[in-house]
Amino acid sequence: MNFVINNEGKNIHNLAKEIFFINRSITGKGVRDTLKIIKKILPKLNLYEIKSGSKVFDWTIPLEWNVSDAYLISPQGQKILDFKKNNLHLVGYSIPINQTVSFDKLKKHLHFKKDFPDAIPYVTSYYKKNWGFCISYKEYKKLKKGNYKVVIKSSLKKGSLTYADLLIKGKSRKEILLTSYTCHPSMANNEVSGICLLTYLAKYLSKQKKLRYSYRIVFHPETIGAITYISKNFKKLKQTIAGYVLSCVGDNKDFSLVKSKTDDCLSNRVAENILKNSYPNFKKYEFIESGSDERRYCGPNINLPVASVLRTKYGCYKEYHTSKDDLNFISPKGFQGSYEVYIKIISVIEKNYFYRLKTKCEPNLGKRDLYPIISKWPDLKAEKKIYNLMHFILYADGKLDLVQIAEKLNISAYELINVVDSLTNKKLLQKKSVNL
Repeated sequence: MNFVINNEGKNIHNLAKEIFFINRSITGKGVRDTLKIIKKILPKLNLYEIKSGSKVFDWTIPLEWNVSDAYLISPQGQKILDFKKNNLHLVGYSIPINQTVSFDKLKKHLHFKKDFPDAIPYVTSYYKKNWGFCISYKEYKKLKKGNYKVVIKSSLKKGSLTYADLLIKGKSRKEILLTSYTCHPSMANNEVSGICLLTYLAKYLSKQKKLRYSYRIVFHPETIGAITYISKNFKKLKQTIAGYVLSCVGDNKDFSLVKSKTDDCLSNRVAENILKNSYPNFKKYEFIESGSDERRYCGPNINLPVASVLRTKYGCYKEYHTSKDDLNFISPKGFQGSYEVYIKIISVIEKNYFYRLKTKCEPNLGKRDLYPIISKWPDLKAEKKIYNLMHFILYADGKLDLVQIAEKLNISAYELINVVDSLTNKKLLQKKSVNL
């Protein structure tokens, strides 16, 4: 199957704008509200609740956190650091508080970035009871001494952690895992972009009628959510032959690959082949440089073949984990490019067999209308297609899979899909599944 690549960049971007301002954390209403919006696009999405206190491997599901309001009243009587204006002002998982404190005490609970003075940083305290506010360093320097009223209307109660999944069944029980995380408030590239791209990839896959593999689509909070999902679904996840964590896919800068721990796995081979041949400025990071849920899916005694294809890697742009990672940082064009890369990756995975010619020596392509009887030079587009066809044939002896042949030819495996289809339609190819 060679997927047709639709123009979905604008739709993905519109979804990002819709969910951007929702206050998400590792638990709570914000996660559920986000998943309910996604479910409108993916009606078969399944939502699950795992109760606070539940053991998931070496971890425990925390109390559920929700917030209705938070702010400071300055000595001058002004409401500042208003959660309702920007939810990044509040440290994630802050405990409820309503008291007046001195500026000296307040300072211990304020967070800012001197090296990025216009930005509000993103700070959390998930597993230790604390409270705090985040402020740009520029605004921090304007604060005056005196007493400040601190109001945080939050709750930490027994509740649950929410995750969601969708299994799109193909011919095989072997699965491709596509996942993103749902736990960051108001950060467009680091958080929202992965959720939105994954939603539209799942929508596209749901409409395909002849998928070779099954596709497991998963939304969960980062770290604790991934650990929870793995603990509840490890037997199913053993069917995974390739997988990707979607994050930081909305900007329009160069692509990045964070490799899976297993160097020669299909996830790494396909992604690297496509990126280096179509996007030569891409940056490659070894698994040891990973920082998102690849670390959980490739974790000790789990070892699933999960990588990540991103635009600018998390932690490698100054706006990361700040208020400047906003809707201006992402674009329909950026989303469209990322969407196209993932469709190409999926197309190659679907077509990755060992191919063997049925004929001895070189087949007569001319009598099968695969080679022009009259050649007009220079028709570079036609010549490239013929070049790919002729050179693919040289290696189609059943010993190399599609990606390995593409590596021999120094081209993207995606470019060989039409070659494979042409030869298959003329009944010239035998194919055998890759052992995974």
